[in-house]
Amino acid sequence: MTTTSTGAARRCHHAAINPFHSTLYFSPELAEELASLGFEDRNAAYLVGRAAPLGAVGPGAVAAAFYSFSHEMIARHLPAAWSVASPEDVLAARLRAADALLRRLLGPEVIASAELAEAAELALRATEACRPHSRALYAANADLPVPHEPHLAYWHATTLLREYRGDGHLAALLTLGLDPVEALVSHRATGKGMSTRWLLLTRGWSEADLDAAAERLRGRGLLDAGGELTEDGVRMRAELEEITDRLDLAPYAHLGEAGVVRLTELGQGFVMTMFAAGAFPKDLLGKS
Repeated sequence: MTTTSTGAARRCHHAAINPFHSTLYFSPELAEELASLGFEDRNAAYLVGRAAPLGAVGPGAVAAAFYSFSHEMIARHLPAAWSVASPEDVLAARLRAADALLRRLLGPEVIASAELAEAAELALRATEACRPHSRALYAANADLPVPHEPHLAYWHATTLLREYRGDGHLAALLTLGLDPVEALVSHRATGKGMSTRWLLLTRGWSEADLDAAAERLRGRGLLDAGGELTEDGVRMRAELEEITDRLDLAPYAHLGEAGVVRLTELGQGFVMTMFAAGAFPKDLLGKS
């Protein structure tokens, strides 16, 4: 795969794959489905919704697989949550929520379109090259059946591709010596990561934790006194993405250059429609 193709694969992930998958976690549909099972707390709902493919695991397994979440916060909800509802019940609720969400955001014409069926076929073909070794969240989701309806098959495929890249990204974070909070703070400093408000709401860390991580990054010459990335910090984040890209090559190389371009075109169109319909909070990303 050429350098251009590597860039195309990264664009496909960020423009078409990750946002299509992850909008579910900000949706009222998932909150309502999981509240009906007994999960009123938003963080509990997120944890069980994303961790359910792993089975009835405890906080250690989830902290390892999610990486940037506080073990203490996870332990407040797991494994107790599995006495409220089984992973199987949560997975069924998650799929119902994805169905309702996509129908609301995309509308009946897109749901029934040949383009969405084509995107599902392309994304599923890409997943044929994914391998489970050291990819816990990808592998757990890959054990689930592929839904029959194209919009759900596409959501399932984007889930596999998103978690596959995410699992590789964790290996890159370890390679560069970024702990969970340092990873969040350095990502925030790029302007492309979660804002401070959302980090505090969802990841279980305190402001003191974020400040301490920033101080550690300053000590390594990666952040300046104002919290901006230094030249070394910018190089570090670029290296992090390059390692992640290398670990994420297989599915896109298998799909081929033309397939990646077409999947990006189709998927980005769906995502733009979803954004226009208010799929994500307006203050989700930012440096502050």
